[in-house]
Amino acid sequence: MAFDVDLRDLRYFEKIAELQHVGRAAQALHRTQPALTSAVRRLEEACGAPLFEKAGRGIRLSSAGTVLLKWAQRMRFDMEDARREIAELGKGISGQVRIGIVPTAAQFILPAAARQLLHEAPNVSLKTVVGLVDTMKPLLQAGELDLMVGTESSKDPRFASDLLAEDQIVVAAHARHELFQGKVKLGDLTRYQWVLQPAGAPTRDWLDHTFERKGLPRPQVKVEASMLLILPALIAETGLLSFIPRRQLGGAAGVHLKEIKLWDTTMRRRLAVTYRKDSYLSPAAKRMLHILEQTASQQSALSQ
Repeated sequence: MAFDVDLRDLRYFEKIAELQHVGRAAQALHRTQPALTSAVRRLEEACGAPLFEKAGRGIRLSSAGTVLLKWAQRMRFDMEDARREIAELGKGISGQVRIGIVPTAAQFILPAAARQLLHEAPNVSLKTVVGLVDTMKPLLQAGELDLMVGTESSKDPRFASDLLAEDQIVVAAHARHELFQGKVKLGDLTRYQWVLQPAGAPTRDWLDHTFERKGLPRPQVKVEASMLLILPALIAETGLLSFIPRRQLGGAAGVHLKEIKLWDTTMRRRLAVTYRKDSYLSPAAKRMLHILEQTASQQSALSQ
């Protein structure tokens, strides 16, 4: 039996699945509820199975609906990619590159990479989103980002990743902190107060678990700061301990900071640039991908 569906019906279906409510989807799409209900009915007839089931006051995807949503999203991405590729035929390197990037890479890799891209391709514009990988990955999957630079994560068949650099997170303090007057053990750090990111941030959780594995209490957090980039300035001004990328020790805000060198508190992570697998990357996005790799490689060589 032929499987004929309307792309508009699939778009309506995606929005209903996202909001789990026909009424709210109708408002978001500026369409009537009967129009959306009819679209779902046509899709169910084509699929031969119900796509939604009741869940409290709303609805949720059925098993068949979950499968259709995966293919509907893929079809939409393919159509959007085809439109972008056709529109960019003969234009060379132009258009907009949308990149999500974690704070550390935004500070140390992005500026030089952006300078190089704009020098090579003046007709390109760059849109950046700075955040954590967990918040940016859904944007990448939804096609709202072309590239994502962040900590390397477990393999995901939806994405492809290229390694950029290795990064190390270390305990840091003001250069005049009393801890630098003698040999330091991990347990000594429990006597002092800290400025750290909130619980749930990858570096904060890693540090907490490090102390727990050694049978020690978690760091005493005096100040929480969600922005990693402001930690060096807070360390310098408050005298608190913190946990920051080693690269930040020599930054403008961190000229008076030193690393408290302990093997147990040195977190090693890998930074990678990630993009949707088997999707279209514009010439500008491909060039930015290459420049990011080149810039990270150059900076790693300089730091050695």
